[in-house]
Amino acid sequence: MPNLKAIRDRIQSVKNTRKITEAMRLVAAAKVRRAQEQVTSTRPFADCLAQVLYGLQNRLQFEDVDLPLLKQRPVKNVGLLVVSSDRGLCGGYNNNIIKKVETRVKELQKEGVSHKLILVGRKATQYFERREAPISQSYLGLNQIPTAPEASKIADYLLSLFLSEGVDRIELIYTKFVSLISSRPVVQTLVPLSFQGLENADDEIFRLTTSGGEFRVEREKVAKKMDSFPRDMIFEQDPAQILDALLPLYLNNQLLRALQESAASELAARMTAMNNASENAVELVKTLTRSYNKARQAAITQEILEVVAGANAL
Repeated sequence: MPNLKAIRDRIQSVKNTRKITEAMRLVAAAKVRRAQEQVTSTRPFADCLAQVLYGLQNRLQFEDVDLPLLKQRPVKNVGLLVVSSDRGLCGGYNNNIIKKVETRVKELQKEGVSHKLILVGRKATQYFERREAPISQSYLGLNQIPTAPEASKIADYLLSLFLSEGVDRIELIYTKFVSLISSRPVVQTLVPLSFQGLENADDEIFRLTTSGGEFRVEREKVAKKMDSFPRDMIFEQDPAQILDALLPLYLNNQLLRALQESAASELAARMTAMNNASENAVELVKTLTRSYNKARQAAITQEILEVVAGANAL
């Protein structure tokens, strides 16, 4: 016969675990809202910067511009900037990004290209350290909601690595936020910079809303109309010098947006994982309660049979 006290203790333990997972779900949801506000607040600067770069690109498209961040070199060594998380309990978020990195490394090895890893997040760092991978730099303990100074610090290192010809290309591997239940690891070339696609930069902003007590994501298309500078516009400085000064800002902005996307993806994955854990806890409590009631009924029936048997014996 099952131990009734053991079943009661397990039911109470599952209920306590559910309280923890539900609290973690709500915390993750609140942080997703903060990440959403950050994306919205940084957008005006990103839009203006893209507009200026587009205008300068059109003005200089028929001129011979030799800028270090635009220079294409034969690729012999690639730097892979990998964005993971410092914490676990976020479903397959870290596992998916690590698999994407390993796939990209195999592709580079087939092409005979060496690589260096620049890692953001404790999970990726621990994983690749155990496998003695070529790690150039690691960044641990960053804010869960990325900040511009953190992005700038990482961008400065990437610039020095590329300009010193330590690597010939730097690729960013991060998780693109799709929805609360979906995210997608992607590979993006950071440097050398390319402006291809600026004229078609229809971007999206995700907005976390609630409906009927449930969280949902609305995506809003943001179409930026790219207008060229007037042909008679006079620059106090050489446009090439202006472009050279703005390119690092553009790199910082690209990196900050990628960190924001990764943070939103991590928090959404954690919220989904904790929601699933809470639902599983509810189902487990129901199953254990049924088992407890059956065991209790069996015990009562056994006691009644013993009383009846004793009465018949008399």
